[in-house]
Amino acid sequence: MEEKTPILSVRNLNVKFSLRGKVLHAIRDVSLDLYKGETLAIVGESGSGKSVLTKTFMGLLDQNGWIDSGSILFQGKDLAKYKTEKEWLTIRGGEIAMVLQDPMTSLNPLKTIGAQIREALMLHRSMNKSQAYQRTIELLNDVGIPDPVRRIRQYPHEFSGGMRQRVVIAIALACNPQILICDEPTTALDVTIQAQILHLIRDLVKKYALTTVYITHDLGVVANVADRVAVMYAGDIVEIGTSREVFYDARHPYTWALLSSLPQLGHRGEKLFSIQGTPPNLYAEIKGDAFAPRNPHALKIDFERRPPLFQVSPTHWARTWLLHPDAPSLDPPEVLQRLRQEEWQ
Repeated sequence: MEEKTPILSVRNLNVKFSLRGKVLHAIRDVSLDLYKGETLAIVGESGSGKSVLTKTFMGLLDQNGWIDSGSILFQGKDLAKYKTEKEWLTIRGGEIAMVLQDPMTSLNPLKTIGAQIREALMLHRSMNKSQAYQRTIELLNDVGIPDPVRRIRQYPHEFSGGMRQRVVIAIALACNPQILICDEPTTALDVTIQAQILHLIRDLVKKYALTTVYITHDLGVVANVADRVAVMYAGDIVEIGTSREVFYDARHPYTWALLSSLPQLGHRGEKLFSIQGTPPNLYAEIKGDAFAPRNPHALKIDFERRPPLFQVSPTHWARTWLLHPDAPSLDPPEVLQRLRQEEWQ
């Protein structure tokens, strides 16, 4: 990476929620650097903490959630200390924007598409109506919506799912943010439209010089878009590295399990791999490695002490005792060995 100064730096972040008189520890001591101009994918099963982590960057936690400790440094400010909506409005939209997975929940069905984009421009960029109108036309062109002069007067229900997602992307880009967070941006779309939206986002990232965070459970998406990949499990980042390192040289057993579950890596006639067991209860204190009860290769120490992040390369770390010098040597699953051999050929 050319730029080594993080645009956003998370340190020892802990996020908790109060639910039915109990406290749920959703993000557990997470540290993460996001570099200018890169595309970082955060992957993991549902409930692993992907969306909660990125919501802390924009002050979008639910009312029953709070940052218990840690810091989120952005432009010399600690976002973890922000408390009021007035403070967050200086960041949300203008500096950090988000594209959500379901465009219908992001758009107001009672307002025209043009009005919703103009609203963002007039609020965050202090444009008058005429300036906002011209910029709205430009944005709709940028996201590939034909005949924008006509479409600007239409309502969300008059657009297809793919076109609605393009409108949501246009709103996110309206304020020229530095960071764009894409939370499962193609989940609600069919496969052919998914590819179009991913291609569109990739083009816009270049045009607008965006730093991008993808949240997804679809590793196929990751392979196409990400420079780096962070793997989350039970509110913790258990492995992080370049896309190539995580796909072809994964070291954490959970990453092995995720990759082994990919249907496209299976062979005809073989049973498709699935991860046994369920994620841990985040209401309870987690002792040791959170993945240990589901890990067939777990060591005794996995049930006793949380592993540190071991460095595999200058850009690759994994939180597993299997990387300790005294740990037994263990080969990755056969399907991943095949994947690695195909890469070398």
